[in-house]
Amino acid sequence: MANPTASTTIFERMSALARETGAINLGQGFPDREHAPELLEAARRALVDHSNQYPPMRGLAELRRAVADYYVRTQQLAVDEAEVIVTSGATEAIAAAILAFVKPGTEAIVFQPAYDAYRPLIERAGGTAKLLNLSPPDWSLPLDEFEAAIGPNTRAVLLNTPNNPTGTLVGRETLERIGAICERHDLVLICDEVWEGMVFGDRPHVSPLAIPSLRNRAVKIGSAGKIFSLTGWKVGWAVAAPPLADAIAAQHQFLTFTTATPLQWAVADGLLLPDEWHAAHRAQYAVSRDRLVQGLADAGFVLLPADATWFVTIDLAASGLPADDELVAERLIREAGVASVPVSAFYTEAFERGYLRLCFAKQDDTLDEAIRRMAVFRTAVAR
Repeated sequence: MANPTASTTIFERMSALARETGAINLGQGFPDREHAPELLEAARRALVDHSNQYPPMRGLAELRRAVADYYVRTQQLAVDEAEVIVTSGATEAIAAAILAFVKPGTEAIVFQPAYDAYRPLIERAGGTAKLLNLSPPDWSLPLDEFEAAIGPNTRAVLLNTPNNPTGTLVGRETLERIGAICERHDLVLICDEVWEGMVFGDRPHVSPLAIPSLRNRAVKIGSAGKIFSLTGWKVGWAVAAPPLADAIAAQHQFLTFTTATPLQWAVADGLLLPDEWHAAHRAQYAVSRDRLVQGLADAGFVLLPADATWFVTIDLAASGLPADDELVAERLIREAGVASVPVSAFYTEAFERGYLRLCFAKQDDTLDEAIRRMAVFRTAVAR
């Protein structure tokens, strides 16, 4: 289950098991209701009013400009449309960036728990992934270990903030320390920021592009699917200083080359929606998050703090359950009818086994029923 090079991802396997058993799927991260009617209407208009032929390889100028303006407005980043490459989903942007900067015989440092595409993509580029582990409960970055792990063949580092599965954020001070390390060793930082639109509470998301030492050596990865809760659209982008952007575009042109034209128009319209729209959209998820967290806490579960994403993490041992996330995930889906994802699946080797990830991007009645089933399960299984 924890092998990221397997032919089927953990997310698809758990979703397939949920379909097979009729379980409530809190494993895979997708909403169970459509959002963003403004985006759907924009896509309908684009199908009729705009071209359905190939757009420019780097993306529609209108979308690239909208991405840049969105980051100027929401994160105060000095971004220009020339620095934006539109891709077919954020995973393609990550792939293009890895292919641009990781060459045969080189290394890239990856912090775990990590999105399961990172290591296979590094290896397909002919590189080696050097893995560093984050530890609960705060999942902080081991910066001393990071610098010690850098060798003569290290060329890049992959960072994920806000982090999936932990829901944690990397702060400005830590990013400044990372920037100093990358500057000393001439590393490119590829930063997966797809959850930047789903940050709750008062602590802000900080992009590496906001750090002077990283401005010309960092790649920012974004996702319209996550910002607008339209995960099937697969519209993403990479943002980087022009020399880095050119290198990414050179790889992108031989991957997907371009992305569905009407969806690009629709995303451009969506990014121009006022800040109040984005705040209201995010607030719906904050309510769902609080509902699941409170319901599980009332049922005796202990959850780790999380400031972002659509996910929360259960501490199994603290909840009185066996500290074996694969075992508990399997029993939970078969005995209680609730699908989750073991956090150990985000490690190449199961460094941490005592945690389960749950998705709260679901309707209220779905969450309530999942809470009820999990409460019964915990009562039956807890030590």
